[in-house]
Amino acid sequence: MFQTFDAPSRSGPIGARLAALRAVLKKAGLSGFVVPHADEYQGEYIPAAAERLAYLTGFTGSAGAAVVLTEEAAVFVDGRYTLQVRDQVDGADFTYEHLVENPPHQWLKSRLKRGDRLGYDPRLMTLAEVRRLEAVAKAAGATLVPVEENPVDAIWHDRPAPPLAAVSLQAEPLAGEAAEAKIDRLRAILGEKDVDAAIIAQTDSIAWTFNIRGGDVPHNPVPLSFAILRREGAPSLYMDGRKLSNAVRDRLAGLADIKEETALAADLGALGASGAKVLIDPNLTPEALARAVSAAGGNLVEGADPVSLPKARKNEAELAGMRRAHRRDGVAMTRFLAWLAATAPSGGLTEIAAAKKLEAFRAETGEEDGQPLLEISFDTISGAGPNGAIVHYRVTEATDRAIEPGQLYLVDSGAQYRDGTTDITRTIAIGAPTAEMRDRFTRVLKGHIALSTARFPKGTTGAQLDTLARLALWQAGLDYDHGTGHGVGVFLQVHEGPARISKAGTVPLEPGMILSNEPGYYKTGAFGIRIENLIIVEPPSEIAGGDRPMHSFETLTLAPIDRSLIEPALMSADEIAWLDAYHARVRATLQPSLESEALEFLIAATQPLLA
Repeated sequence: MFQTFDAPSRSGPIGARLAALRAVLKKAGLSGFVVPHADEYQGEYIPAAAERLAYLTGFTGSAGAAVVLTEEAAVFVDGRYTLQVRDQVDGADFTYEHLVENPPHQWLKSRLKRGDRLGYDPRLMTLAEVRRLEAVAKAAGATLVPVEENPVDAIWHDRPAPPLAAVSLQAEPLAGEAAEAKIDRLRAILGEKDVDAAIIAQTDSIAWTFNIRGGDVPHNPVPLSFAILRREGAPSLYMDGRKLSNAVRDRLAGLADIKEETALAADLGALGASGAKVLIDPNLTPEALARAVSAAGGNLVEGADPVSLPKARKNEAELAGMRRAHRRDGVAMTRFLAWLAATAPSGGLTEIAAAKKLEAFRAETGEEDGQPLLEISFDTISGAGPNGAIVHYRVTEATDRAIEPGQLYLVDSGAQYRDGTTDITRTIAIGAPTAEMRDRFTRVLKGHIALSTARFPKGTTGAQLDTLARLALWQAGLDYDHGTGHGVGVFLQVHEGPARISKAGTVPLEPGMILSNEPGYYKTGAFGIRIENLIIVEPPSEIAGGDRPMHSFETLTLAPIDRSLIEPALMSADEIAWLDAYHARVRATLQPSLESEALEFLIAATQPLLA
């Protein structure tokens, strides 16, 4: 298994850890300390050695923070985790706050006092985050204090060792472009921006640039590393040399100067001392790295990570790999859905058993296809009944629930294959659904179809499209508390920037970008609904009678959508036509790879809606 189902501790040692941290802070002369869910590389998913937030609070979600003051402490999570945090974190130790609506710097405004000293780890916080804290501290007459040693580490006596997974090369036929060509393109971007160098702190940006992959982070095939790109001369790549085989080292040595991470600070200082203009992304670069340049006299130029857009615009080889991966994954998913339909109605099936079975189908299908399952792309969200209403629910031995007739079962999962990354959500009725379930599911489906069929001009952003996925819900006074879509990498991170479909999605969508389309609805204590496919932004094409060409989406994901949950009376003729055409494509594509019960299920599940 690529995930575990261990239950985190909710009480007991958490209170003792909080007291121990306060003792360390008092000894250091600090009035408080900020604990982000972050590592030095600012990834969404982090290795066990960096899970300081989970160690201190018990909260295991992928986004959050905590602030510990002398007499008060709070844990901050976004809308995906408002239910989960209450299950995992004791309210006697931490108050619960919304990470977006009342982030740490806002919460601190009414709590910091003149003379307070608020500590933070500059390696774990971006320049933009530190600036927000600095402004609050200055207004209160307090001081923001960078620490040399993280105080959480001082009390974390059984902290795991940092990961040392082997680095591998991503073959050029899969990458679609040689690393030399990518580096040349990036040099040209630095020239356009009139900078001498750029700090690259995002591990997926580094992996894409050098055509390498790793295994340091659960579910994300990236090596923990840093890089400096230079407009003139070879880039520098900083990582633990023990991760490199002779063959990989030889290949990388032809591209860059390979150094240990311990050399990074001195090299940044040398860049600063030379007066270089250094590009940094303030939202992605740890403050410690930016400070190393500026303190030595360098000129920081703020802008977006120069790798992010080239990486997001997938080339034809990458798109071909993703299509293969999604056909393979569709076969595994259909086998799973057929097994679920035969097994769940009789009772006895649990969320963990279903998650294990789905992973087994993926592993088996990958072996048959010659592309083994290398990882899952995130912990499978396997939620029955009320657990499905927890947006990023993580099933554990303590929460494992039976999947029973009369419930909705939500399964959000994905795979990492060498040729692509998948992410799919399906909601399945176990037995006969209620009228309310059918109404809500159909409204979610209408939003999903509206986004799938959207046509839009060049320059359109995800924020402009987000409304399409919500309109049918809004008309009934309903909504969901998460974005509609995120970018997806190719055998890289399942959550990839810079584009997204959400109220905050300000980056224009461009051809080759891959995003998720996942509207949902969640009734606390009852059920959750989400329908997710991955989609590719297609080049603009002419529309008969139109004035200008328009982009559209190609749907990558191939798996049946539960027809028993659809209320046809709520669907338009065009929506029904889209669903029938999608199901016909799913059937035609997957049928040759299925047999017996799975094939029978596929044929039945992809019949026209009104047949």
